[in-house]
Amino acid sequence: MPTYAYACKSCGHRFDAVQSFADPTLTVCPECSGELRKEYGSIGVTFNGAGFYRTDSRSTGSASSGSSGGGDASSSASSKSEATSSPAAAGS
Repeated sequence: MPTYAYACKSCGHRFDAVQSFADPTLTVCPECSGELRKEYGSIGVTFNGAGFYRTDSRSTGSASSGSSGGGDASSSASSKSEATSSPAAAGS
């Protein structure tokens, strides 16, 4: 169950409450019976270890993903060289 942080608008009392998602939000301060507000903070999410990226979990011996990317680059390079050579051939 998640822990929610509350703060009183009247006296400034701060506390945490463990509540279910279905439980209603607390509205009364246990110290002074004033109005409460729910506090939102940054969430401490950390991604550690291998497998964060698609290629991290693959073995280094796998060349299928690397060769397809390199093949596209070399084919586009060869098409550029053909494009530059064909105007020269047309001019002769």
